[in-house]
Amino acid sequence: MARTLTVPLPARETPRAPTTAILESRLAMAEFLLGCEDLRECGQRSVEWLVEQAGARQAACLCLDLQENRLAPIASLGLPPAAREELSFEIEDPKHPLVAVLHGRRPKVLSRSVPGVPRSLSGTRVLVVPLYGLFAAEDVPAGLLISAPVTSELTRDVRWVADLLGHRLVRLTRQRALTESDRLLRRERMLLDAVPDPILLTDNEGRLLMANSQAQKLLATRDDESEGRRRAVALNNMFFSSALAQTAIPEALGRRREVVLVDPIEGTDLVFEMLNTVATDAKEGSGIVSVLRNVTDLRRATEEIEENYRRLRVAEADVRAERDRLDLIIDSVADPIVVTDPSGATVLMNAPAERLFTVSRDATPDESVRITANDAHFSSFLSNLFIAGEEVRRRGFVGLVDPPTGAAMPVEAITGKILSEHGEVIAVVTILHDRTEQIEKARLYERLKEASEGLERRVLEATAELLRRNELLDRQRLALEQASHLKSQFLANMSHEFRTPLNAIMGYTSMLLQGVNGELLPTQKRNLERVDSNARHLLSIINDILDISRIEAGRMPLHLTDFSLGELVGEVVAELEPIIERSRLAVSSRVAPSLPRLHSDRAKVKQILLNLLTNAIKFTPRGSVKVAAGPVQGESGVRIHVIDTGIGIAESDREKIFEDFRQADSSPAREYGGAGLGLAICRRLARMLGGTISVTSELGKGSTFTLDLPKRTRR
Repeated sequence: MARTLTVPLPARETPRAPTTAILESRLAMAEFLLGCEDLRECGQRSVEWLVEQAGARQAACLCLDLQENRLAPIASLGLPPAAREELSFEIEDPKHPLVAVLHGRRPKVLSRSVPGVPRSLSGTRVLVVPLYGLFAAEDVPAGLLISAPVTSELTRDVRWVADLLGHRLVRLTRQRALTESDRLLRRERMLLDAVPDPILLTDNEGRLLMANSQAQKLLATRDDESEGRRRAVALNNMFFSSALAQTAIPEALGRRREVVLVDPIEGTDLVFEMLNTVATDAKEGSGIVSVLRNVTDLRRATEEIEENYRRLRVAEADVRAERDRLDLIIDSVADPIVVTDPSGATVLMNAPAERLFTVSRDATPDESVRITANDAHFSSFLSNLFIAGEEVRRRGFVGLVDPPTGAAMPVEAITGKILSEHGEVIAVVTILHDRTEQIEKARLYERLKEASEGLERRVLEATAELLRRNELLDRQRLALEQASHLKSQFLANMSHEFRTPLNAIMGYTSMLLQGVNGELLPTQKRNLERVDSNARHLLSIINDILDISRIEAGRMPLHLTDFSLGELVGEVVAELEPIIERSRLAVSSRVAPSLPRLHSDRAKVKQILLNLLTNAIKFTPRGSVKVAAGPVQGESGVRIHVIDTGIGIAESDREKIFEDFRQADSSPAREYGGAGLGLAICRRLARMLGGTISVTSELGKGSTFTLDLPKRTRR
């Protein structure tokens, strides 16, 4: 055997003060080991703690089984399966390096090159610590704790874990041994009590050492029992001691003797056959085992014979029932099944097979001929199985016909030999499967396949037609987009032509109202005011349509300047002062003093605010309208709220109002007029300025329109 290479333990370093986390981890580990009642859980938790808390890369816990005289791993972490197998061995060899550490009681660092140390461990050295109890009464080995790599910090932690783990393993091993001893004792006692005959163990002087329950009924009593029972038990002890005394003669040992005892309950005499045997134990000495068998009445033997005979009849009935069940199972199979002996004679067949191979009484001559032909073809197929030699199973086709109709049956036969334990053929089982339905299914499958291919061709044709129609729709869509673009360009180009006659109408109307052509009558003045009002309304609609068209045509220019939003809000409120006075609403504005100056198109921002505020006044019969502005997004932009207490907007209409020529109420009898372009223009202008418009509203409680604009608008 190779020389054991022992490496000295790492030099002790000045221990560093443990951190709170390490102390808590050690406390949790100690509490777990003190409360754990399972060997493997203790070992597994210990190796996990060494890997997770102490920095070990590989760790294993080996437990000593004294009954098998063997060390085996109960827990490991980081070890390959080969290493775990190498760590399981018997401890009979004292020169084994791990056995030497176990009996040496001191931890050692072993080189991985030493025979017996698993070579699959990481590093060149491993630390092996024996596991012993902490007290003198527990001075027995419990196992080993192995870890790698070897460092001073890991060595200290492994020793600490080994002290706790060894103490716990010793306790659990002893507890398990005691539990096993108690269990064995209870089993022995249960075994003795299960024997119907009284069994006793006495020493050489006749004192009773052990007795099963049957013997205690005859030879033991309690103080609270009746006087008659105590006397009967006393007589039984006297008779038994007398019979036992005769066994002192060497020639009497092993012989069967009869002894008469009294039944303590009924008081009748019982005749027992007693057999005595000397039992010797190295620690307890020798004793006499006595077995008493009641031979008072032979009824027990008679009853046993009758019981055995009854069981035989039941077994025969079970065999017949099993045969009937087998016949029922075979008959329930739709395919014909035939069982023959090695000579070819039929032993068993089910009903479908009888229809093919058995001639019934009412069979016609043609059916008899067909059945005989079927039997000949089947016999020829079976003979080929035996000609094949060692072949156990064979599959093939048999040409059979249907006896009543004479139609050909494409039958597939599967035959198998049933061999005895000596390899001899004792029977042949054949299953015949009619493939007519299978062939028909194959034919139908081919037809289905052809139909599927035709359907696939039609799907391809329909797909091609769909692609053609999609291409046509794309061309139509492009044409519509081009027409819409031309429309927008046309409306943008016609702005002067639309405004010139309308401005002339408004100019002449204004001149007439000013009395250029003389004083007007009240009726004439009222009619001219109506003409002027409707002309201005028509001009507003035309301006909105032209704005939409210019935006769509991309001809709406941006004029970016720096301006104060507070001044702009005040200007908008001042321009709408006549409308506000007629509406009798409380209109207020609030602009944050820290609001930054905007770099944007002032005219378009004003147009948006005018539209939003005009709509708020228009759709608020009573209450108030408020304009609030302040910085947002880290002062990189501004947010303007126009809040009213008007009629509100339904949730389903909140996006609809931003569409062209759409209002929340589009019916001809709607209460509020307008072309439905104001909010659409506002949203498009806001997007041109890099902002957004949103709305929150509730029917009957008002609406809040929010305009978000960046501090600087980019072209």
